[in-house]
Parts: sequence; C-alpha cells; structure tokens
Amino acid sequence: MIINREEFRKRYRPIDKFTHKGIQGHALIIGGSYGKMGSVVLASKACLKTGCGLVTAFIPKCGYEILQISNPEVMVGTDDFMEHLTAINIETEFQAIGIGMGMGQDSDTQHAFYYFLKNNKTPLIIDADGLNILSKNLEWLELLPKHTILTPHPKELERLIGKWDSDEDKRYRVAQLSHKYDLIIVVKGAPTVIFFQDEIYENTTGNQALATAGSGDVLSGIITSLVAQSYKPLDAAILGVYLHGLTADIAAPKMSYQAFIASDIIENIGIAYLESTSLLQ
Repeated sequence: MIINREEFRKRYRPIDKFTHKGIQGHALIIGGSYGKMGSVVLASKACLKTGCGLVTAFIPKCGYEILQISNPEVMVGTDDFMEHLTAINIETEFQAIGIGMGMGQDSDTQHAFYYFLKNNKTPLIIDADGLNILSKNLEWLELLPKHTILTPHPKELERLIGKWDSDEDKRYRVAQLSHKYDLIIVVKGAPTVIFFQDEIYENTTGNQALATAGSGDVLSGIITSLVAQSYKPLDAAILGVYLHGLTADIAAPKMSYQAFIASDIIENIGIAYLESTSLLQ
C-alpha cells in the first residue's frame, strides 16, 4: 500500500477544541549519554511539536542542563549516574515511550534496558542503540509489548535480521520478524517502508535532504507523540513517516538539500500538518 495524502487523511483525527494538555497524551523519551544528548533534545522537541500534551525525558545526569535549556517545555528526570543510563526508574504513567536514541551500549545500560523491558507494559517505540542492544540479545524480543514499533536504518536492520541477498530477501526477513513478535517495523530509507505482518506500506514523501544526522531521532519523537495521543501504533507509524518526509519536501526547495538539518524537520512539522489536512491553501 502507498502512504500518500489520502491515506494520511483517513487516519488523521482533528483535535477537539475543548481538549487540554492532560488528555493530549504524556510521552516519555529515554536515552542519551555523554556527548550524545542532542538525540534526546531532538526527539523530545519533535514529540512536543507533533501535538503531545506533555513530554518527559529520562536521561543520564550529564544531560540535565542541556535538556532544560534546549527544550524548556520538556520535563526531565535523570539517572543517578553522570555519563550513561544505569537504571530506568519510572513512576509516572505514560501513554507511550520512545527509547534508545543516543543511549549507548555500555554494559550498565544494557542491564537497565533489560529490566525496563521486563517490567514495561506501555506502548513502545525503539530506535538506535535500543535496536543495537536488541540485536545482541534477540531473545529479549519476547519481552516487547505487542505492536511495538522498531525504527531501524539499514545497518541497524542488518544487525537484527542478518545480511540479505536481495530486496526480496530483505522484505521476507523483515516480514518474518514482524510476524514472529507481532511488531511494526519502520525500515528507514529511500523510500521508508513499514512492515506489519503481511502488510507493507511504502511512503511517498521525503527526499535526500533527510540524509542528515538526527533525522531518525526526530522520526522516533514524531511517532512516539502520535502513539501517546492514542493513535493505534500502525496509524502512528504511517502518519509519522508521512509528516516526517513531507517536511523535507516543503523546506528543501527553499533552502537546498545540503543545508537542511534535523532541526528543520521539527520547524516544518506544523506546515506539514496544515498541508496534509488542507488547512493551508
């Protein structure tokens, strides 16, 4: 199936004029490590800009000031350790959790990730180092909630499913992984393709401008936001990749493919919403 404007509109829900932040969803973004806090800055800001009512970031202590200054609208919780995550202690109830961006693969972080997966029941979006850790511990896939969303780029995907001989072989392997663990797999690329069991959805938006650092972190934040807003995970993935790609289609002609960076995706989410819903003529 093709993901186009028509498919977006089928799934998009206008926001009720009487809504408030408390019922627009509360999302949690978990990740970051020393030198890689920008990933959580991008993901959490994208989460807010996509419409989530409340966003909290859980990070190592070294990122506290970075997050508070970069995204004043985002609440922040920290690990006791300074440079990477050693324990993920969550007391608040969230509607969706995005985890893995910039997290690193330190042994302490891997243990924290395992115990988090073992106890978590909240809808989950896993990216970056979360995927890399899973690829080293494939038995942990059994711990994931049904319809967990994985967002691998090609190298992360290869670590999960092994090397493929052809595009057909790759698609077969991804579909098998989705079937076995009841996962939604967003394979980032040109184009981005979503796999859910026997269903395949190919995105029509986006261009080479998206080949930039942090682009995937932003996508994870967008999808996490939509799940937190009570979209079904598959619909959230479809809406998310469409919006994400459309920002580049909107902005790149004005600023060039080369100058487009991940922050520009975030800055154009609002215009992408307006164009997709015909509110901008």
